[in-house]
This record gives sequence, C-alpha cells and structure tokens, in this order.
Amino acid sequence: MADSFAAAYSPAGDVRRQGGWLPDSQDDLEAWLTGHRERVAAKGEGVALHPVLAEFQALVDSDPVVRMYLSEMIAQVPRNRQYRNRHLESVPQLLQLVNEVLTMAPEYNQDAMVVLPLGAILDWTMGTPAGFAAFRDRRINTMLKKVLGVWCEFLSSGDSRYVLNDSPSGWKGEAARRAIGIEQYQHDPGDEYWGFTSWNDFFTRRLADGARPVASPDDDSVIVSACESTPYGLAVGVQRQDRFWIKSQPYSLQDMLANDECADHFIGGTVYQAFLSATNYHRWHSPVAGTIVRAFVQEGTYYSEPDSEGADAVEPRYSQSYLAHVAARAVILIEADNPVIGLTAFVPVGMSEVSSCVIDPAIQPGYHVAKGEELGYFQFGGSTHCLVFRPGAIADFSLTALPQPHNPHPPLVRVRSRLATAASG
Repeated sequence: MADSFAAAYSPAGDVRRQGGWLPDSQDDLEAWLTGHRERVAAKGEGVALHPVLAEFQALVDSDPVVRMYLSEMIAQVPRNRQYRNRHLESVPQLLQLVNEVLTMAPEYNQDAMVVLPLGAILDWTMGTPAGFAAFRDRRINTMLKKVLGVWCEFLSSGDSRYVLNDSPSGWKGEAARRAIGIEQYQHDPGDEYWGFTSWNDFFTRRLADGARPVASPDDDSVIVSACESTPYGLAVGVQRQDRFWIKSQPYSLQDMLANDECADHFIGGTVYQAFLSATNYHRWHSPVAGTIVRAFVQEGTYYSEPDSEGADAVEPRYSQSYLAHVAARAVILIEADNPVIGLTAFVPVGMSEVSSCVIDPAIQPGYHVAKGEELGYFQFGGSTHCLVFRPGAIADFSLTALPQPHNPHPPLVRVRSRLATAASG
C-alpha cells in the first residue's frame, strides 16, 4: 500500500538550483548580480522606469507599510561572510535592476545559468523577516503580477528571440542543443529562429511526434507522469487542513485545492510532487483517462517563502510543498474512467517568475481526456506540480518516481511514462 513507500521520502535541496533555474555556485550567482548591477549603474540615474515600475514606485511613495516592508527586507539581508557583497542598497535601486530585466530574455550558460533574473535579484530578501511579510502582502503581490505580466509580454514578442542564436550564450549553440535535446521537439532546422516566434514560443515548444509515447495507453490501471519532472515529495494520509507553513510542511488539501469542495474526497489520500528543470518540456498532460470535473487558475503569491525555515529560506531548501498552497497555480479535477482511481487532482504550481499557468481552452467540465492528452502549460519560469489521489487509489509508484533527496543527480521522470499503478478493484 501507499503507506509503505512514502514515509522515507521527504524533500530536500534548493530546487531552483538543482533544476538549473539559478547557478549551483553562490559565487556564480554573485558574479551575475555584480554584472547586472554594474550594467544598470553604467546607464546612469536618468533611465526612465517602465510605466509599471513607475506605478510600483508610486505605491512605495504613498503606502508607508509597503515602503517599510521593502526597505527593511533590503536592510535585513544578513551581513555575514556568505552575504558579504551588498547587491541591493535601496528600493529605487531595486526597481532600476528590475527595470533592466523587462527587456531581457534568459541566455544559455553551460556553467552558471540565470533563467530567473528577477528571482536572482530578490533572492536574499526572500529570507528576511520583512521579506516574509512583503511577499505575502496583497498590494505587493498585485504589483509583482503586473511586473511579471509586462516581462511575459516581452518574452512573447518577436524581440525576445535574440537569444535564439548559435553563440555560446545562445540557445542554438552546441551545448544548449545537447542540454535541451532539440531533436526531440518540433522545430524548423532551416529557419533562423528554428521557427519559433518568441522566447516564450521556444520555452513552450512541443514534443515531436513519437518522442514521449503514452505508457500502456489501453490499461486504465496505469497512471502516467503529467510533466517531465524530477520527483520531490511523496506524502500519504494527507489532511483536509494542516499547518503547511511549519518546517515539516505537511500538505493541507483545503488550501492547496483553493477551498474547492472536492477536498473531502482526498482526505487520507496521497500527494505526489515533482519539479521541472529549466531545460525540461513545460507542457502538462493528463495522468489518467477521464472526464474533466473542474479546471481553474488560482491567484497567489510569487516570491513568498516559509519563515519556518529561518535563514535557510534565502536558499529555499524545503519551500516547494509550501508553494503548492500559496503560489499562483491551476487546479484541474478529473474523474478517472477507472473507478478505483476515481477523482484525481492535478495542480501545476508557479515558482518565482512563473505568473501564468495556461489551461488549454478545451479543458472544460464534461470534456473527456485521453490518458496523456495535453492539459496546458507553464508560460515561463521555474515550476512544480502535484498529483492528488484518493485513499486506496494507488497500489504502488514506479521506482523512478520515488524522490531521492540525497542524490545530487536524481533521475528524470519522462512525461507520459508510467508513474504509478492503481490498486485492484
């Protein structure tokens, strides 16, 4: 039964670094921040803020609580040896650093890639007392959503394709081609930009026909992986409401499922969580054949970390299950054709820069999905997802699906490959 395989598997490691969203080395992240700060400083103080950041500045100027949170989270960054370089000195400087990012598309770097530049800028502030409060504040999250929306617009424009070149920092370079396995994706080798209309179009690239066959397509007892991802956590006996913000971070069904009435169906059930890496495929697929019950997007936070981790939250080692309860996310409920599986929840969660979980327009109540059929995609950035099963639904998980917290290079679970087997009826 599920109880026998879950207890020993708890999450560990900073998944943003493990997933290649930020550099493994703190020195490499420092070097990128230093270079970014110097680029902004070289342009002088006369650079006009984008209108969305001018609006953010107006909020800071007019709201003393917002101004206090943002000022204090910068001042509270530790001054020990690990944080000896002060990359942030003031709120105006912070807004200028973000302003520069709004016309940047992530470049490839084999050794020290920064795919989440906003997350890199905010990284140290996220683990301060004022930062914990700031990134949960609705006023600040509303502005962050607007900022991320502007950046997403740029990444969806033709201007963002400049990084699709064959230089060492380009995504068409030899090292990048190997890292993403471009031959596995639909693209036009003869086109200057591989046929992609923007950076986001490249980021959400589709698999080539036959690249990821559906495991046991005619066997409803076989559950497949919804994403191309690395296992992070596995929990059984989950509760309707629990203290997801404490250090052990149990799952809280009511909160994760955004107060949906379905939560009671999953009490005592199983939650499987896995994260996507920067070079992974970023579209979602149905883990089972079944009928869509509901599908919706829940707004949430964008850079919040659990203060139960204390200073460790600056490098969020255990925050991923917490994010499943508070970050922007989608909730898709599927009534599986297999009655033993029954109601199943798929919850794709945005981490850091991801402000957009896009559900396919066809995924409406009453629509029947085939196992492995596409459900939607992450528009940009670091991401994680959960699958929630009723008690008694799962007989076992595949060995590759079990989290390996002490393995620095855990195996990747391919999308649409076998993830688990349902219990017998």
